[in-house]
Amino acid sequence: HNLTKRFGSFTALAGYDLTVPRGTIFGFLGPNGAGKTTTLRIMTGLAKATAGRVIIEGVEVGRGKRPPIGYLPDTPAFYGWMNAREFLRYIAKLHDLENPPIDATLERVGLADAAKKRVGGYSRGMKQRLGLAQALLPQPSVLLLDEPVSALDPAGRKAILDILSELHGHMTVFFSTHILNDAERICDEVGIIDQGRLVLQANRDELLARFARPIFEIDAMPDDIPALRALAERVKSLAWIERVSQEGARLRLSVRDVDTARRELLPMLAGIGMLRFEMLGATLEDVFLTLTNSQTEDAA
Repeated sequence: HNLTKRFGSFTALAGYDLTVPRGTIFGFLGPNGAGKTTTLRIMTGLAKATAGRVIIEGVEVGRGKRPPIGYLPDTPAFYGWMNAREFLRYIAKLHDLENPPIDATLERVGLADAAKKRVGGYSRGMKQRLGLAQALLPQPSVLLLDEPVSALDPAGRKAILDILSELHGHMTVFFSTHILNDAERICDEVGIIDQGRLVLQANRDELLARFARPIFEIDAMPDDIPALRALAERVKSLAWIERVSQEGARLRLSVRDVDTARRELLPMLAGIGMLRFEMLGATLEDVFLTLTNSQTEDAA
């Protein structure tokens, strides 16, 4: 409630309210520097808010009693000379756990076969799984994850996201990310933060239905990239175009008026060698860009 954090004259969090439904997978979305990590550090008690308070499962953070959380920071650290089982025993002692479910937890994150291998020899993906294991070991009610997949390759990201999906309904999962496809894949609910302000919080499907606009995607022949670039510049000023982006031979247009787009786009493409012309449903990334761009324009 009213979460505020200032560093000198710089306001990192501008006093916002956020309520996370119990048992959901909640995606906390925002560009780099938006305030995601600062929020998570306050939620875990690793940083103190300038104003406001955080209550997790009835426990106010920073008031003595530890809330029932597990936490995976964005860059987890390990003792490389330990193996995975030894590391989790160490974590269990820190939590004063009796009969900790070490083997079951390693099995849950896919590290059972590597339990006796030294952590120093683990890949980045394996270390991230071990970081997730230590967060799950005390069997928390709420799991807090700071950019848990941002540094992983596609296979590693998929493995972690699959594990998080399996936790749905068993605990509340709150994870920050700037990888919108990952949030769209597994989240029930999302909150979007930008420049320390909560832009919006909503159910994922409701958010897509409310803000999403149709997307036209055009793939051109490589030789026609200059013509595609000229088209992109040409359509930016049209009233029925909301946003234009081009990556190489692909042009992506978010439109306000589908009928006008259907009628006027194809004639504009005359003379451009097309490989694909398709109308798509908008993604969470499209919604995110629309909302954060709007906030940037308002601030300007």
